[in-house]
Amino acid sequence: MKFIKILFLLACINIFGQTNVDNQLAAYNFPKIKSSITMPVTIPLSEINNMINASVKDLIYQDDSYTDNNNDQFKVKVWKTRAIRVVGGTNQNLLIEVPLKIWAEKGIGTLGVYTYQNTTFETVMSFNASLSFKNNWTIVTNTQPNGFKWVTKPVLDYGKVKIPITSLVEKSLKEQQEKFCKTLDQQMATQLNFQQYAMMAWNVFTQPFNISEEYNTWLKVTPININITPLKFYGNQIDTSIGIDVYSETFTGSKPDASQPIKTASNFNSVPVLADKFSLQTTANIPFTEASNIARKTFLNKEFDLKGSKVKITDIRVYGLDNKIIIEAETDGYVKGKAIISGVPVYDESKRKIVLSGTKFKLKTMNILQKTASVLFQGKIVKMIEEEYGIPTQELEETSRKSIEEAFNKEYYKGLNMRGKVFNLKPTNILLNPTGITAVIDINATLKLIVNGI
Repeated sequence: MKFIKILFLLACINIFGQTNVDNQLAAYNFPKIKSSITMPVTIPLSEINNMINASVKDLIYQDDSYTDNNNDQFKVKVWKTRAIRVVGGTNQNLLIEVPLKIWAEKGIGTLGVYTYQNTTFETVMSFNASLSFKNNWTIVTNTQPNGFKWVTKPVLDYGKVKIPITSLVEKSLKEQQEKFCKTLDQQMATQLNFQQYAMMAWNVFTQPFNISEEYNTWLKVTPININITPLKFYGNQIDTSIGIDVYSETFTGSKPDASQPIKTASNFNSVPVLADKFSLQTTANIPFTEASNIARKTFLNKEFDLKGSKVKITDIRVYGLDNKIIIEAETDGYVKGKAIISGVPVYDESKRKIVLSGTKFKLKTMNILQKTASVLFQGKIVKMIEEEYGIPTQELEETSRKSIEEAFNKEYYKGLNMRGKVFNLKPTNILLNPTGITAVIDINATLKLIVNGI
């Protein structure tokens, strides 16, 4: 009776590739599974550099009047000489350096008669900006002046008389530096908008995913809430991770209804670390019709020995009845009749096979003597079924893994790529439907959303 083992091996190998919508699991209530999706977010400081430089014109400050500021007889122009530089600090802060070129002109004289002399020099203006992230997605910055570093000090050269004007220049620059702090805070509050990332991540899941075209299986992800880790500052970037707690649901057959997209993200929870495991269930089907067809093609007219005589297989079919798999083989020769082997399909993790448990045997024959011989016949078949029969799940697992990872590695939203990896997959529940065997497969994966080019 080794034909039974071979039957199911071939059925498994060939049937997993079949597409038959009619063979879907008709009524199984998949549970809602709570899990998490993570979205690492990296903000390059080069982007903040670009944002700040775009908001600060090359000519930062200009005083064209000799008579303002109590008739100080002083004019000044301040330019940005090159790009403003932003680097990450060690205490959730940004260090900002603004390289400046300054032209100044000073009048010397009395009673309305002045001699004017100008000079050009350079300095670097420094700022320290601390950042705090509010749970309503707003970034609050507090930028403070951090002094000057003179590259060349301002001196007016009147020949024999050289007049340092550092104090005059610093007074004007300090006033402008205070104003510049407010400009930086306004720009960063506007541009550093994490809510857009959260909304995009949330809205990715408005449409259900087809995780198996082969078995017409759909995954619907329903976000519940959003978590975020503290900002981490590096020399060239700011890192954080957005985590979305979700419910995942599996559907077979028709595509489930889509969810409505959100227009604003709800307040988030601050957490030190994020869970990175995503869990779901899917199914794979083995139709009885295919199993029976393969059995007839492979085992019709096969013979095996029993007590020195021959038993010949004249027909065979596989079906389900009362939550059991039935293997019905018609035999001729030493035992003439129908051998019926039944059992409950279960998954054996140690063997990585779907096997029959609680195996039972029944022989239908008109020959009373053969009924007596059926005890030996039964013993051989039942032992073989219990020890050797099984549907290997390796191809089933590989097919499901491939299907899930294909669904999890796509760009569903421009600039927002999904990246997923299945790290654990196994059948946990074996069900029977009117047309075949359905394996319910538990899957653990990592699922991330990667921001790219937004």
